[in-house]
Amino acid sequence: MTELVDAEYDGWAQRAGERPVLATALDLELARVRSRIRAGGIPSPEECVRLLAGGALPRATVAAVWPYSLRSHGIARAAAAVRNGFLTSRDADTTSFLMDLSTAGRLPALRLREAVRLARSPDRGLRHAAWRHLARSGHEELDLVAAVGELDAYERSLLDALRSTDASRWETTTERPGLLLAQSMLMGDLERPGEGLSGGLGVLLGGLGDALAETQGIAGVVTVVTACRPELEADPVLLRRRTADHWVLRLPVDSDQSLGPQDMGRHREELSWWSARLLGALRPAVDVLHVRYSDDGSAAMAEGARRIGARVVFTATPDPHRQMTERHDTQEAEPEAVRHDLHRVFLADWLVARADHVVGIAGQDGGVGELLTHFPQLAGDDQGRAEIVALPEGIAPYRPGPDVPVRRRRLVGQVSAAVAAAGMAVPTVLLSVGRLHPVKQQDVLVRAWIESGCHHASLLVIVGGSPARPGPMETPVRDGIERALDSCPAARKRLVLIPALSNADVRLLERALADPASGIRARYVCPSAKEEFGLAVLEAMEAGMLVAAPSRGGVPNYLKDTENGLLLDTSSARSLGAGLRRLLQVDDHSAAEMARHAKALVRRSYSVEAMARSLAGEYLDLAGRSPLTRRIPRDPAASRRIRILN
Repeated sequence: MTELVDAEYDGWAQRAGERPVLATALDLELARVRSRIRAGGIPSPEECVRLLAGGALPRATVAAVWPYSLRSHGIARAAAAVRNGFLTSRDADTTSFLMDLSTAGRLPALRLREAVRLARSPDRGLRHAAWRHLARSGHEELDLVAAVGELDAYERSLLDALRSTDASRWETTTERPGLLLAQSMLMGDLERPGEGLSGGLGVLLGGLGDALAETQGIAGVVTVVTACRPELEADPVLLRRRTADHWVLRLPVDSDQSLGPQDMGRHREELSWWSARLLGALRPAVDVLHVRYSDDGSAAMAEGARRIGARVVFTATPDPHRQMTERHDTQEAEPEAVRHDLHRVFLADWLVARADHVVGIAGQDGGVGELLTHFPQLAGDDQGRAEIVALPEGIAPYRPGPDVPVRRRRLVGQVSAAVAAAGMAVPTVLLSVGRLHPVKQQDVLVRAWIESGCHHASLLVIVGGSPARPGPMETPVRDGIERALDSCPAARKRLVLIPALSNADVRLLERALADPASGIRARYVCPSAKEEFGLAVLEAMEAGMLVAAPSRGGVPNYLKDTENGLLLDTSSARSLGAGLRRLLQVDDHSAAEMARHAKALVRRSYSVEAMARSLAGEYLDLAGRSPLTRRIPRDPAASRRIRILN
C-alpha cells in the first residue's frame, strides 16, 4: 500500500535513484495520470489510448476523462489517436473499448465496412460495441445483425433499444409539475433486501423515491437498477411503474449474474451507453440524477447524465478514503485489492469534481470534520470552513401489507418453535437483520455469542442472505458461522437462520417480538464493523425494540448509550461478546424506557418524508441555477457547497 500511495500522491515516478519493489510500471503511469487529473490536467488522446492496454482500471480512468480530452485537444486529434489504436490493437477488449470511445465522441475513427465486419464478431463485447457504433448514425446494416444466430435476452434488448422509434413506452406520464429525478442503485435488487448485495440502500431508495414523488416541486422519480441476462430472460420489461409517479428503470448488463463492486469497471462504457439511451428516451426529460457510490457504476451514470444534459448530485462519504489504512495497512494486504480501493478513491475525488452538487453523510465525528479531511476541496472559504446544512435521513412509514395475522403467526412461529426446542425457561431473543456480508459481521456475531457464553441465556435469530443463491460475499460469512458452530455443537439448536425477508415482513416481525403479548423478551443487535447511517437500526428502534449497534460510523449521531439504546465495540469478537453480555443484563424496565425514547426519536426526527422534503429543496435549488460549463475545476481548492446528511 505504501508504494502505491506514494506513487499516487508523492510522485514516486519523479524520484531519482529510487525504485519500487511491488508497484509496476503501469501503476506508476496510472498514478501520474490520476495525479494530473486531480490537479485539473487533461491527458492527451494519445496518452488515453496508450493506457487502454493496461486493463480495467486504466480504461475506467480514461472513460472518466475522455470527454474533457476531446474538448481540450480536439476531435481530429482524438479520432487519429483512436484510429491508430484500432489499427494496432490485438486485444478484443481494447478494440471494443476504442469503438465505444469513438461512438461516445462521434469520431470518424472507423470505416463503415470495419464496423460491419466487427458487428458479426464471435466476441460478444466486440460485437455489441460495433452494434452501438453502427446505430449512432442510423445505419441500416443493423438489419444484418440478426444473421449472427439466435439472440439471447440481452442482445434482444440491445437491438430493440438501437432500433426503437416508439417513444410512447418511455413516457413517465405525470400530471404533476416539477422536476423529473433519477436515482441509481446498480447493485442488488430493489425488491429483495437482504439477498446478495441488496441491503438498506434498496429499502431507502424505494421509500425515498415514493416520498419524493409526492413532494411539491417534484413531478416524478425514476430509480435506476440493473438487470443481468438471467433476469432479462425472466422479465424483459425495462420500465415499470412502482407508484403513481415513481418508476423503476432497468439497465441491461451483459453478465450471467448481478453486478458486484469488482464488476462495474468491466461494464463501464456499457452502463454509460444504456443510461444515456434509456434516460434520454424518457418523456419528460430527466432533470437531475443522484448517485451515491464511489465506484465505476456511479461514474458511468454521471457520464450518461452528461450526454443527455442532466445535472448530477453525488453523495460523498468518508469511505473509501477512510478504509485504505483500515483494510490495507497490513503485511497481508492484497495488491489487487489496494489497487481497486485506490481507484475508488480517485473516482470519489472525480465525482466530487464532476458533480454539479455534492451532499454528504456525517462521519465518525458526527459532523463534517472527517469528510473535509478526505475532501479538502469541499472547504467553503480560505479558513477551510464548509457551508453546512444538516439534511435528515429517514425511514419509510411502516406499511403492514396484506394478511397480517397469517404472516405474523408464520414469522413468530419460527422463533417460538426454536425457543421451545431450546427449552428456555425465560425466552430471550437476539434479533439481527441484514445482508450476509463481511462488513455486516454476522459470523463474528455468532462467534462472540458463543465465546461470551451468551448462547446459554439467549436464542440468536439472524435474518438475511439467500441459501439457494449465495453470492461471493455471502459464502465466507456462512462458512464463518459454520466454523463457530462446529466449535460448540450445543449452540446450533439456539441459532435460527432465516433467509432474507421483505421489508414489510422484517418490520412486522420486529413489532411482533417487541409486543409484550408475545411472551418473548427480544432485543435487536447490529454487529456491523461500521454503519454509515444504519437504516435497519432505525427501523428496529421505530418498532419498539431495545437496540444495540456499533459505536463506529454514523449510528452515534442518533443512538445515545443507555438513553435510547446501547453502543457496541464491534472491532473484535471479544469486545462484541462483552457488549452482548451487557445487552442481556439490561433489566426489562430499563429496556422498555430506552426503547420508548428510541421510538419517539425516530418518529419525530427520522422520517423519509422529511428527508424527501430536504432533498427536494436541494434538487430544486440546483435546477434553478444557471447552466454550468461542466468542466473539471482547474483549482483543486475551488469553493464548493456541501450538504451534510445527519
